[in-house]
Amino acid sequence: MNKKAAFRIALVVSLVALVPAAARAQKAIFVVRHAEKTADQQQLLTEAGRARAQKLAAMLKDSGIAAIYSTNTERTRGTVQPLADALKLKVELYDTGASMSGKVDARPFVAALRKAHPNDVVLVVGHSNTLPNLLETLGCKEKIALGDNEYDNLFVVVPKAGGGATLARLRY
Repeated sequence: MNKKAAFRIALVVSLVALVPAAARAQKAIFVVRHAEKTADQQQLLTEAGRARAQKLAAMLKDSGIAAIYSTNTERTRGTVQPLADALKLKVELYDTGASMSGKVDARPFVAALRKAHPNDVVLVVGHSNTLPNLLETLGCKEKIALGDNEYDNLFVVVPKAGGGATLARLRY
């Protein structure tokens, strides 16, 4: 990781520490799309995807993450497993309905996340078609779209006490 990226991550993590505990949800939610995947039917991580997963683990290992959530695919679990191993955390599975109906609805997951981790920093990994709805449900006003080959986004969501959230979009 270059010094500029490391500085930006350190700055965001430092700002997260300043968020008052009275916020209506987590201190921060890191949100990423799964890393690069193969084109075959199983869609496992490519070598570049495994390298990105290692880079994510190195960047976030000291960020205070208390829980990691993934959809139930190899590519999403593989993206966060290096960090989960480093932190000795179990990767918890979640669903936004996209796999069953094609319609994404992150509201039940976000409600459960807020209840289970009211004062924690968490990491959530998803897909290009689920992250926009997830970010919106977390209170972000910015409209987010991800391209098919866009794997390098790290979204940092900091909930506001009065509702809504501040969103930082970084590249890694």
